[in-house]
Amino acid sequence: MATARSDQVRFPPGFVWGTATAAYQIEGAGPPGARGPSIWDTFAARPGRTADGDNGDVACDHYHRYPEDLQLLHALGVGAYRFSVSWARLQHAGRGPLNQRGIDFYSRIVDGLLDRGIEPWVTLYHWDLPQPVEDAGGWPARGTALRFADFAAGVHHFLADRVKRFITLNEPWCSAFLGYASGLHAPGRTEPAAAIRATHHLLLGHGLALEAMRSIAPAEIGITLNLAPTAAATGHPDDIETARRVDGLHNRLYLDPLLRGHYPADVVEDLGSITKFGFVADGDLGVIHQPIDFLGVNYYAPQTVYGTPDAPPVEPPSTHLGLTRLGFRQTERRTSMGWSVEGAGLTRVLTRLARDYPPIPLYITENGAAYEDEPAGGQVLDHDRIDYLDEHLRAAHDAIAAGVDLRGYFLWSLLDNFEWAEGYRKRFGLVFVDYATQERVPKLSAKFYRDVILANGLRSTPQLRLARPPVP
Repeated sequence: MATARSDQVRFPPGFVWGTATAAYQIEGAGPPGARGPSIWDTFAARPGRTADGDNGDVACDHYHRYPEDLQLLHALGVGAYRFSVSWARLQHAGRGPLNQRGIDFYSRIVDGLLDRGIEPWVTLYHWDLPQPVEDAGGWPARGTALRFADFAAGVHHFLADRVKRFITLNEPWCSAFLGYASGLHAPGRTEPAAAIRATHHLLLGHGLALEAMRSIAPAEIGITLNLAPTAAATGHPDDIETARRVDGLHNRLYLDPLLRGHYPADVVEDLGSITKFGFVADGDLGVIHQPIDFLGVNYYAPQTVYGTPDAPPVEPPSTHLGLTRLGFRQTERRTSMGWSVEGAGLTRVLTRLARDYPPIPLYITENGAAYEDEPAGGQVLDHDRIDYLDEHLRAAHDAIAAGVDLRGYFLWSLLDNFEWAEGYRKRFGLVFVDYATQERVPKLSAKFYRDVILANGLRSTPQLRLARPPVP
């Protein structure tokens, strides 16, 4: 068990404290006809695609229970709440006028947040592509970028009077590489060339959405990327080369066009055996490279890689396109997802952005951990999560101390929820959800986070450790 440092830290005045969720993971479908089919409905219906055959039909039933969940947010004391709108709920066919029932639902959430003094941050796309859009080609098709821009403009039109911050896409790497290369996520395709086209059209959709939204009303608009510090496990040339390629595919393939206006030349060369970049039309990179108001960073774990001959072979198709061998060196501490725990990796991600890219305000839009949480005596004593959060919040503060323009932190997640292909087995929430009864039970980590928000920083932590059961 890690021992959290006890020195006190304070975050800058006005630092944004929040938590986050995603539509498909918590909402449930609602009443009949309230939402059209998404790629996750189709994917989850296929045997073996999700753990235990789980799906998002009910999830946390947030569609009906959102007033209770808004009260949980209020009790936490967060100043902001990041949530996504369901494209399939607002446009059942992925095109055309927005569905009034969906507009009313999200309007109630926005109004309820504002009534409680909580700022709504709206993510426009968190992986739930309407199935009719996938049937027409999905993200590998250029037309999907155009459809997304129309959708974004529609959402902006009805929310911009109350919502001042929007995020276009959440983790386009996952949408492209998990959805179209490895097939581990919806829509479950295993077409490496399609994954690269999807990457471009996701970024193009982001840029077109920026244009469309800014033509309607002012707002702060950004994009969220899942970034991971990537390093070679040793100084062996094969490890160094593997780290370069993994960093290129995971980080620079998205950062460079967004913040520098071009795809990294070495990555384009690496991918040349899979596909050429002929799908990049004149003017596309200018659209993608439009100024954004902030960059969202999702961080969970580092990537320390090796590619020497004793590394395991990469089975195609995979998310690491073109690599023949790849291994990951794990830390001793891991979450129940099997992910390494290393708070210092967050500092490295943030300082790298500040060092290597043009200045831009940064927000941590997701950070958190899944552990084996079980209620006992009406409590959930999730000490491992508290240790994780303490370590990563201190790492975020270290980045600020190093000069990084970090302005906020959104903890993932408010609720235990449908964890995509992992179904309901993995729990990331500050609040335990009994899926059979939908009872919500705030965990000990909710108290920890509430105290962090109240203090705008980290107090000494030993008093929290008093609640830890003694070691036999």
